[in-house]
Amino acid sequence: MKKNLTESPLGYWEQESYMIIVPKDPTEELLEGIIDRISKIEELTILEQHPLTIENPGKIKLTYQKEEYEIGFYPSGFSIPEYYLNKNIYFTEEEKEALKNAKASLTLFMKFNHDAKKSYHLQLKLALAMIPDMLGIMDESAEKMLPATWVKMTAGSKVLPSANTLYNVQAVSNDEGETWLHTHGLCRCGLTELEILNSDQQNYNNHYNLISTFASYLLDKKEEYQGSAYIGLLVNRQPVVATYLPWTEGLNEYKNLKLGNLEDRKNGHNSKTSIIFLYKNEEDEKKQKRTKISEFNDLWGENPIFFISNEETARMKELAIERFSYIKEAFKNKENHIIIKIGLPVDDDNNYEHIWFELIELDGEQFKAKLLQEPYDVKNIHEGDERTFTVNDITNWLIYTPSFTINPETVYLLERKN
Repeated sequence: MKKNLTESPLGYWEQESYMIIVPKDPTEELLEGIIDRISKIEELTILEQHPLTIENPGKIKLTYQKEEYEIGFYPSGFSIPEYYLNKNIYFTEEEKEALKNAKASLTLFMKFNHDAKKSYHLQLKLALAMIPDMLGIMDESAEKMLPATWVKMTAGSKVLPSANTLYNVQAVSNDEGETWLHTHGLCRCGLTELEILNSDQQNYNNHYNLISTFASYLLDKKEEYQGSAYIGLLVNRQPVVATYLPWTEGLNEYKNLKLGNLEDRKNGHNSKTSIIFLYKNEEDEKKQKRTKISEFNDLWGENPIFFISNEETARMKELAIERFSYIKEAFKNKENHIIIKIGLPVDDDNNYEHIWFELIELDGEQFKAKLLQEPYDVKNIHEGDERTFTVNDITNWLIYTPSFTINPETVYLLERKN
């Protein structure tokens, strides 16, 4: 017998995007000069100001890139939950210690417009203008910490942040290895949070990629979600067609659930959140016959394919080109190994095959590189061939240093090392 379950109202952090900015100097006057610094953000005009009072937060109405926003802010104390920093490789031990000892912060909140990535980018710009010398930002809506170096580079970029920076995927496991995956941060974007139930240690990585790809698909798509999403291929080339049901309906499909059950939802994960299912074939999709993720566990193989949207491919290319100066600098150190992804025109088609090359020579905006793999659909070039390209041919790159790997998204780690 199916239970009649009720969705709870959205929390304040789900209705709007809440970021808590932590200054390096806790004695600094947090509000001094804020309006003046905000007004200097490019393409931003302040329309109205409402000062902070004991009863109400400060509010500013503004236009940014011809769209209107209203932001709120107020000073507050600060205490960081331990799990925000546990196993967090993006902060040094010194930064972690400083965050643990921080006592003051400034909370910045705003409602996202239709383009969530643009709204998120604006919020980062505002946060940096408000507190230029920060330890980092606690993104309360996504339940994660943002390093100061990352905030500064992302806010200063002409390129919008990737969809996957707007949300966080968390995993809760029990002693038997059962895992419950769920997102935080999608509700503020006008979407539902997503979940995968009955995952396990063996399939966790594939399920993590599935929920991340689906979440990014929903954020990247300009048109409304139509009930299913073709987001990948299984080992037998079977399409990965994802759909979801609100938890109030989807939970009824699971019996004897140990994680993500009603007991686990008493104090959270009980508002706008949905459980992911897959369709086995086109007929099931027509009939809306959904199948639990766990029933596909034998079909993932070692290397399932998850798709990247055309919008994300274009964004990655822009960022790789914008940050090509890091390739130039890294190439000077012969201990580094650099590979560059190039979009090669596909024979008899208007599409491109994106394929990796090893960088072997560099001269300003031009470079020579060696193909690292045999193309599928490009006949006039083969593995081991060398070609000359320009920076505008790049779609992505990786720098393998002796200590870690850097891509255009993580170059802030190089800044932190300096």
